[in-house]
Amino acid sequence: MTHLEDIETLITASATLTRIAALETGNETPAAQWRTLALLRDHGALRVGALATVSRVSQPGMTRLLGQMADAGLVEREQDAADSRVSIVTATSAGLAALDEWRDQLTAALAPHFADLDEREWEALAITASILRRKTVVAEVVR
Repeated sequence: MTHLEDIETLITASATLTRIAALETGNETPAAQWRTLALLRDHGALRVGALATVSRVSQPGMTRLLGQMADAGLVEREQDAADSRVSIVTATSAGLAALDEWRDQLTAALAPHFADLDEREWEALAITASILRRKTVVAEVVR
């Protein structure tokens, strides 16, 4: 395999792994909700437009999602003191707890798929995970 094919394999395997986890947990919450909570956890309060940009959804779509999340107590929205037309969004403690619970569900659902790995494979997986984490950090979020 070429390096580009390796990258393609990582992308498709990751997407498949995400689908398997969603099916096995039975969690029907949109992935966009978990992505939004993770962005807010990692970057702090963000403007609606920045969240939409980083999540690759339309601003109206993000506004709708955030409305549902606010109704569920997962996020809070407030007006930007510098520009009253802009909403700033933060994750609530309930939202962060829900994100942690979802990640625990994913881990538990996927653990059996990896139970037969030997130590060498675990080491390779740990290295791969570390590289992916380092290479996928959103370096700069538009504020």
